[in-house]
Amino acid sequence: MVDTQYVPAPAGPPPSYEAASQSTAPIPPSFRTPLPLISSLRDKRVILASSSPRRKQLLAQGTQIGLTNIEIIPSSLPENLSKSLSPFEYVLQTATQKAMSVYTSSLDSPTLGDPAVVIAADTVVVSHSGQLLEKPRSEAEHIAMLKMLRNSAYHKVYTGVVLMAPLVSARDPGYALESTVEETTVKFGRDISDEMLLAYVRTREGADKAGGYGIQGMGTLLIDSIEGSFDNVVGLPLRATFGLIEKVLESAEKEDLEDEFAGSGEDDE
Repeated sequence: MVDTQYVPAPAGPPPSYEAASQSTAPIPPSFRTPLPLISSLRDKRVILASSSPRRKQLLAQGTQIGLTNIEIIPSSLPENLSKSLSPFEYVLQTATQKAMSVYTSSLDSPTLGDPAVVIAADTVVVSHSGQLLEKPRSEAEHIAMLKMLRNSAYHKVYTGVVLMAPLVSARDPGYALESTVEETTVKFGRDISDEMLLAYVRTREGADKAGGYGIQGMGTLLIDSIEGSFDNVVGLPLRATFGLIEKVLESAEKEDLEDEFAGSGEDDE
């Protein structure tokens, strides 16, 4: 009897884990959203504090937000926070560190000017038992990770998103900051065979991803169900991110207007 879950592994040797981390998926055609807020940012400096091609594609391509002028400046800070933190705290603090580092380094550019907004994110996969899963470091570790996710009831994906925008005024600290954490519950199919997991591992699609799979690619074949944002599992919850763009720009504008009003009141005295 033919096992319908079995997918033969490629005949040739799979790419190394180092090579897989350098690859990018094909980019779909761009789509320009008519939303005024996004249109107002198209001629301004928008920085993504991440080297993730998936996050850039989510922001720029397909039927998504449509920010096509994104500047990529990855944070150089080590991601070495204590794993004893809760997943919520871990992703929020890591994303905040990334945003602060890139925002500070991008100020006062003589050619580009200050950024209009900086977007930073951090995503982790957490097993049913509470273990923080990072990128697999070897084929053996990759297989073991996927087997654990298949055999458990479910796992969770957390993404912390932090946005920063500068204030025109000199009000301390000189910027507006907004943040959120998105949570998605993911369940693998319990009937996925070991052979199929091995075949997937040898594609190396999940080699550069926390948890070892990419839900936007062939990894979707491993998924039985999700509860929450699909984009969050990819690496950036778009609805939440767009809401933060609105909030941080409105917050920066409000604080600048308050300072302007306060300054005019002092002049009248």
